[in-house]
Amino acid sequence: HVLEGYKVAERLKEHGAHASTFSDWWAYKYAVIDAIPYNGAIMSDIGVTVSFNSDSRELARRMNTEAAKGVKYGSIDEEEALKLVTLNPAIQLGIDKWVGSLEVGKDADFVIWTEHPLSTRAICEQTWIDGIRYFSLKENEKLKVRDKKLRDKLVNKILLKKDAGKKKEWKHNEEKSVDHNHCIEKL
Repeated sequence: HVLEGYKVAERLKEHGAHASTFSDWWAYKYAVIDAIPYNGAIMSDIGVTVSFNSDSRELARRMNTEAAKGVKYGSIDEEEALKLVTLNPAIQLGIDKWVGSLEVGKDADFVIWTEHPLSTRAICEQTWIDGIRYFSLKENEKLKVRDKKLRDKLVNKILLKKDAGKKKEWKHNEEKSVDHNHCIEKL
């Protein structure tokens, strides 16, 4: 991780090195005491190819909101922020001929969002890999209804067997919608 790359950004550019960093994770342990949330923006402004990363599986699934922090901290515009988690990592890995942007001849790996991808309210509507749809929010909702009915049927079957014929019906409580808009929006 190049968490203090802002200190040597000019040298990184001169060398032609790339930098992968966290968006705004700093001062959570002594090793990153000098890390700052403007790190990615400073290096990007100087001309270093910057990407955002995460060691956390949970956070890695939400790199769109990490990219949004690039807009909040520094002078990165929205298009450049999206490159922090799409094209730039592909360039760094030397695989940008195949992935990282939507172009004729490249693998069709992309996500369709319900809102602007940098919004904390954006939900993945569809996921496509190699031009094949692997996830659909609408299809997933249908599957949830199907699975709930199946689960209720199986649980009731178990309860009937357990209670030797005593009619006892189980109904699953509807899950409450949870608002996950906890990331910082740019004001």
